[in-house]
Amino acid sequence: MKQMKKVLIIALALAMATAVVSGCASDSGYEESKGASASDTASKSSEEDMSNGDRIIAAAKEGKVGNWGLGNEYEILALLTKYEQEPKYLAQSFDMDGFDDDSIVLASAMTYNELGLVKNSYEGGYDYGDSVGIIDMNDEGVAMLEDNLFCTKEFAKKNPNTVKAFVYASMKGWKYACENPEEAAQIVYEAGSSVSSDHQAYMASEVKKLVETDTKGETVTEYGNMDEEAMQQTLDLAKKYISLDDKTAADKLQTLTLDDIRDTSFLAAGKNFDTPEKKDVSIQLKWLPQCQFMGYYVAKAKGYYEEVGLNVDIISGGGDIGETTAVNNGTVDFGVTWVSNLISADAGGMNLVEVAQVFQRSGLVLVYKK
Repeated sequence: MKQMKKVLIIALALAMATAVVSGCASDSGYEESKGASASDTASKSSEEDMSNGDRIIAAAKEGKVGNWGLGNEYEILALLTKYEQEPKYLAQSFDMDGFDDDSIVLASAMTYNELGLVKNSYEGGYDYGDSVGIIDMNDEGVAMLEDNLFCTKEFAKKNPNTVKAFVYASMKGWKYACENPEEAAQIVYEAGSSVSSDHQAYMASEVKKLVETDTKGETVTEYGNMDEEAMQQTLDLAKKYISLDDKTAADKLQTLTLDDIRDTSFLAAGKNFDTPEKKDVSIQLKWLPQCQFMGYYVAKAKGYYEEVGLNVDIISGGGDIGETTAVNNGTVDFGVTWVSNLISADAGGMNLVEVAQVFQRSGLVLVYKK
């Protein structure tokens, strides 16, 4: 029985234990594979041949599809609806013991975080290797974009050069981080990592894929690009699956357009900006220091912010005040959040605007035991 380990991150690891039954020879001298009966072997083969749809339907009927409900549950609801299942999920805790003991059959995992902990043997890992499979939201056509860079519309209007400079230096940091993931992982680790150095290295390699590959698997060369189709799909799914109790907010949600939630001009400016109006700025992340945010740590460590006249304070997330609220009330100038969170915030009366889309595809998968 393997030692269960836990790591303090937004959601931890998924695990799986495999059982091997000792074999014995039959009277005919024929020995079944791994000692299993012929019917057991056929059943196992049939299960391994299941399609994603079959797996989703079977788990949904058992009520064993899990998610944390932190803003990316909408992809799960859309996936279940696609396969004509009731759009509801089992609340998943911040460890993956539920997946390990089979109370969750299809458990949510971020490719750069929980999936690595499931598969790897380093500190905090469950060491299941390739004995787990995944269902990818991008492949299923229900992907919603996640990490983006945002500020308030008022701040952007008053400080256009500051925003342009910050976006430019940040994307330069992301480019360097993706080109040098091992160095980026070390920079984040030294900045006060919330996880082991081995896991940071894994995260960096996986986050690179999310930054440089779109929902269709095509390579993205413009860091921070706001893909129209992917963003529209995110907004459309948000309108369908985000539930807001306040009627005014719910009504506003249905009227939002892409132009209401994003501004491409700051990214398009490139190096074309004047002296920043505000030089001392801050950015609040969505969670603790980890390679999910490596571009900002690299930009600071490499002096990219300083080069454009900015002094940047990077503030960890996960506290009492969420990133959208902190930006909206002026506690910080910039924030990192998922697009669905920004959409909900604006529908609820905030005045936030996305200025760069860092992740180009969804990092959410459902993991299962093969």
